[in-house]
Amino acid sequence: MWRVLTDPTTLAELTPLVHSIEPDGELWRWTLHGIDGLGVRVRATFTEQMTFIEERRIEFVPAPPLGKTERAAVDGIYTLEPTDDGCDVGIDLTARVDLPLPGVARRSVEGLMGATMRTTGARFAANLFEHLGLDPADADVGRGGPAR
Repeated sequence: MWRVLTDPTTLAELTPLVHSIEPDGELWRWTLHGIDGLGVRVRATFTEQMTFIEERRIEFVPAPPLGKTERAAVDGIYTLEPTDDGCDVGIDLTARVDLPLPGVARRSVEGLMGATMRTTGARFAANLFEHLGLDPADADVGRGGPAR
């Protein structure tokens, strides 16, 4: 599991919305596929400071290049907890995207982004299970239930 979550190429392949991840030491540059919604298409790229605690935890925080503003950012933690029959993976993410929309569209955008993140989480879990040769129907995505 650890090798999958720390390999930028594999992680990008498994994560919906992510086009590529380019590592530069502990800085990883994430490029998203275009995000469509409310008549706007945004292809965001953002830089994250990655901290790896071997086999236990991956933390990432926004780290845009000095003097640069990035339209998207993610604060997140992956936790890995060994179990008798494998490993539990916990994922806690907060994503931010600065979209060129009027403030009046805020509620619609927040709803769309929430739905997008739930779907992305479920698809990531299913993709990860398939990659590991497990049954994706067993992927427990927390509040959302099994991935479908």
